[in-house]
Amino acid sequence: MGDLGNSTVDFHPKKPGMDKGGHEGDFGVTVEDLCSLMELRGPEALQKIQENYTDIETLCHRLKTSPADGLSDNPADLEKRRQVFGMNFIPPKKPKTFLQLVWEALQDVTLIILEIAAIISLGLSFYQPPGGDGEACGTVSAGAEDEGEAEAGWIEGAAILLSVLCVVLVTAFNDWSKEKQFRGLQSRIEQEQRFAVVRNGTVIQIPVAEMVVGDIAQVKYGDLLPADGILIQGNDLKIDESSLTGESDHVRKSSDKDPMLLSGTHVMEGSGKMLVTAVGVNSQTGIIFTLLGAGEMEEEKKDCKKGKQDGTLENNQNKAKKQDEAVAMEMQPLKSAEGGEVEEKEKKKASVPKKEKSVLQGKLTKLAVQIGKAGLVMSAITVIILMLYFVIETFVIQGRVWMTECTPIYVQYFVKFFIIGVTVLVVAVPEGLPLAVTISLAYSVKKMMKDNNLVRHLDACETMGNATAICSDKTGTLTTNRMTVVQIYIGDQHFNDIPRPDQINPKTLELLSSAIAVNCAYTSKIMAADKEGGLPKQVGNKTECALLGLVLNLKQDYQAVREQIPEEKLYKVYTFNSVRKSMSTVIQMPDGSFCLYSKGASEILLKKCSFILARDGETRAFRPRDKDEMVKKVIEPMACDGLRTICIAYRELPADPLPDWENETDIVSNLTCITVVGIEDPVRPEVPDAIRKCQRAGITVRMVTGDNINTARAIAAKCGIIHPGDDFLCMEGKDFNRRIRNEKGEIEQERIDKIWPKLRVLARSSPTDKHTLVKGIIDSTVVEQRQVVAVTGDGTNDGPALKKADVGFAMGIAGTDVAKEASDIILTDDNFSSIVKAVMWGRNVYDSISKFLQFQLTVNVVAVIVAFTGACITQDSPLKAVQMLWVNLIMDTFASLALATEPPTEALLLRKPYGRNNPLISRTMMKNILGHAIFQLIIIFTLLFVGEKIFDIDSGRNAPLHSPPSEHYTIIFNTFVLMQLFNEINARKIHGERNVFDGIFSNPIFCSIVLGTFAIQFVIVQFGGKPFSCSPLNVEQWLWCLFVGMAELIWGQVISSVPAHQLKCLKEAGHGPAPDEIMDEDLAEDEEEIDYAERELRRGQILWFRGLNRIQTQMEVVSTFKRSGSFQGAVRRRSSVLSQLHDVTNNSTPSHVVLSTANATGAPGNPGGESFP
Repeated sequence: MGDLGNSTVDFHPKKPGMDKGGHEGDFGVTVEDLCSLMELRGPEALQKIQENYTDIETLCHRLKTSPADGLSDNPADLEKRRQVFGMNFIPPKKPKTFLQLVWEALQDVTLIILEIAAIISLGLSFYQPPGGDGEACGTVSAGAEDEGEAEAGWIEGAAILLSVLCVVLVTAFNDWSKEKQFRGLQSRIEQEQRFAVVRNGTVIQIPVAEMVVGDIAQVKYGDLLPADGILIQGNDLKIDESSLTGESDHVRKSSDKDPMLLSGTHVMEGSGKMLVTAVGVNSQTGIIFTLLGAGEMEEEKKDCKKGKQDGTLENNQNKAKKQDEAVAMEMQPLKSAEGGEVEEKEKKKASVPKKEKSVLQGKLTKLAVQIGKAGLVMSAITVIILMLYFVIETFVIQGRVWMTECTPIYVQYFVKFFIIGVTVLVVAVPEGLPLAVTISLAYSVKKMMKDNNLVRHLDACETMGNATAICSDKTGTLTTNRMTVVQIYIGDQHFNDIPRPDQINPKTLELLSSAIAVNCAYTSKIMAADKEGGLPKQVGNKTECALLGLVLNLKQDYQAVREQIPEEKLYKVYTFNSVRKSMSTVIQMPDGSFCLYSKGASEILLKKCSFILARDGETRAFRPRDKDEMVKKVIEPMACDGLRTICIAYRELPADPLPDWENETDIVSNLTCITVVGIEDPVRPEVPDAIRKCQRAGITVRMVTGDNINTARAIAAKCGIIHPGDDFLCMEGKDFNRRIRNEKGEIEQERIDKIWPKLRVLARSSPTDKHTLVKGIIDSTVVEQRQVVAVTGDGTNDGPALKKADVGFAMGIAGTDVAKEASDIILTDDNFSSIVKAVMWGRNVYDSISKFLQFQLTVNVVAVIVAFTGACITQDSPLKAVQMLWVNLIMDTFASLALATEPPTEALLLRKPYGRNNPLISRTMMKNILGHAIFQLIIIFTLLFVGEKIFDIDSGRNAPLHSPPSEHYTIIFNTFVLMQLFNEINARKIHGERNVFDGIFSNPIFCSIVLGTFAIQFVIVQFGGKPFSCSPLNVEQWLWCLFVGMAELIWGQVISSVPAHQLKCLKEAGHGPAPDEIMDEDLAEDEEEIDYAERELRRGQILWFRGLNRIQTQMEVVSTFKRSGSFQGAVRRRSSVLSQLHDVTNNSTPSHVVLSTANATGAPGNPGGESFP
């Protein structure tokens, strides 16, 4: 690194870009200077800039950059900046090593019990009772044991340990690959985030990680700032700093009042240019990360020390995404998908997804707990019965006395019983469930990438399968977002296609081209086509590009006007936002007077026009009745053709008296209308078909748009959202608002319930309307199924709706960073038909898990009953501990792999969504589970009690301790496993279909697993010997086992002939949470819900330690803040860290959480202010 001495003392500003050589202190400013500068806000910051650097220009010179041209693209210079000021990425937390994951998998309670039992069993097997007279100890030595057998007593213990090791390694490997996939996904999201900077005078998009100190970055509406900087020039810039300060009000930024821009904050309005002053670990977000230990440098607790920047870029945790299960318990970086779910995690201490627990997880947890409890009871009863039986048999019936030398032998018996009990538990508890869910989701997520769905939260994938409603934007999602002006009304003439320049008055034409060139963002431009004969490329805002295209079609040059009036010379800009629905720019004329240009939604802007340009280019009065006539004759016909209408107007303002620029309503009034244009945005060709599929799949599509109602209705009809003759509603936002509020202006759920079921189009809607509608549908109880709502959005203002929805889709191309932050899935091609693919994958996940459950539960029921009754009747489980573990392994791991990777088919879209309260295990599935279980039990008990007669072999029942494995029990084990294998094929279908082989070859994983399992089973039976308690079988016995196994397929056909609806006695299982639980969303969503299955079956202690650890970290953070910097700075930063730890728009604030809810997106919350714990 070298010493970063403060070299500002004898420094004479040089022109930027002169001296490229020399040492690190070459820049006229050090990292520490910039860091201390970025800690200040408002007037303090301006004062510091003046004291140290006189002005921002000088600071640019010291950083060797030019405010107009930016940095040169010299690689050596960029590399040197990275060395001196650091790189723009925050080293991520090191991923867990494989060994750590192994250690975590070992914490599983059932495995620990097994380990202990195995170790005891091992210890006892090495113990030789003194005095060879074993006869005195009762039936222990019955069965002539030869020496070899006695010595083989250790095998069982060792085999159990070995199989435990297998299970642990498989679990750890799965966790590891899951984390790896997650990080890969995250790095892909990282690489997608690009930012506009000026280099060599041209604007280029570079990956965020390549930004360096001294870059001139262009910030615009919707950006997530990737580094700290100072504003050089801004237009009406407003920033949402709640992620850092907890203040929910937007902060106005300007170069003369408060120029400090911080990384991790969102641009809510306006645009501007900033000089990048701090990147990576030195930026404000980076400092907080380092304090929370996200950067792995422990010694880096001081505010502004440079770290060894190791770690690879792809792990950049700039935007850490939610992980699932094991990984999610890790501390997340603050600026995570939820803007800070660390506090949320505090509350729940388990991986609870961002809204309530996802539908599937809720159902699975409940089911797993029920099964686990049942298993626990069964295993306890087994152990008790075995012990009682043994004690009564030995000491009461045979009347022996307990002799000290016999103790080890008796203990050995008890250990054997204990192992049998634990085995029953192991088989009863479906540890494979979390695995199946993970594999299924991870597999789907990987494949969905190919279908243009970038999934950011794993559970969103499965929730999508339950979606009952989609609220979609119009522009860009349903339409191509390639806008062109096709009609124009100018100078009292209505042209149905673009006129020739000579048909328009020259004065009007000049005014029109100036108004469009100046009053469109300078980032919007039309570029030459990529390939010969292609359409010109539209860069920036598409509506503005359509207007610029109109200027070019009228043979005018907008670039010339922009060169004459560069962006720096714009006097005042009122940027577009969802409230204004218009954009205005003021320029100062040579004579000192001002000219204001305005463009916006025609109905809104025409209300502000008092004049209009006539055919001769002169202005004439524009009276209310003229407006009405214009709406009827021009705007409505355009809108009914599905065109967006935009009005362009201007106004001249005097220099004296100087207008009051803050009073926007006065400034933007008395305008003169130049023209009204109709912009066409054609419907994407594949959308009508995609919408038909949705409707067939039972999903209602609603269009929510900011457009005129006639335009919206026309487009909705083209897409097939509405059909003539149907009973539907199309409404405007204000009408919707009027009908859902009571006299006091409060929103009432009953009023929303009257509207939403029929509502198909909501036009001229604001982002709050969208949020209200989504919340209203989700909270509604009119229909018996709770609605699951997906929402698409691209704008910054869509954030609240995307967060509130069950699944938020952000547009990958047109979407702003803010929208992507709030979303669950990013559509990389912005196309509605990709949503339909997401539905298909979501349903597939759901079905995969149901298939797995159906298979798993059959095995569970059979294995538990066999072990239990076998143990009670014959004092020994027919299936030995090691065999059970093998069965558990094939059931859990392999079956979950095989069944969870079935590819989706179009047939999935032919059924209605399952909905929230539908049970996981339907009546058909219950019928299959019980049907197959009964069949398997009959077979196994037949073999157990009369098997030796059928096959004419020795009975394996009542065998003494350490006796060699019998053929009898081997046949039972083999038949059991083969029946499971064939039943796995049955489990591929869960809706009672006949053809279970349908599409089996399209899933190579399934085929290879079934064959692989069979091969291993063969090896175990023939060569497993003592460890697996198997003795080799002959060909005839093998064929019988196979025959019985295949009978499963025939039996499956018999079961599917029984109609499920007639079996009223069958209960469904695995229901979702009860309705009242769902409705209490606004209360704490299950305050103490520490995912029960996790708690009972898995990492209870770990969570407890993590909880303590978290609190410790927070104390550390707070004390560090107390130590560092001025008191004010400390308080400010402390509150900023606390606000980071809040959940952004989660409405659940449990009573026991003291922190207030900082709110990034303007949904209900605490408007600023902190309550300290």
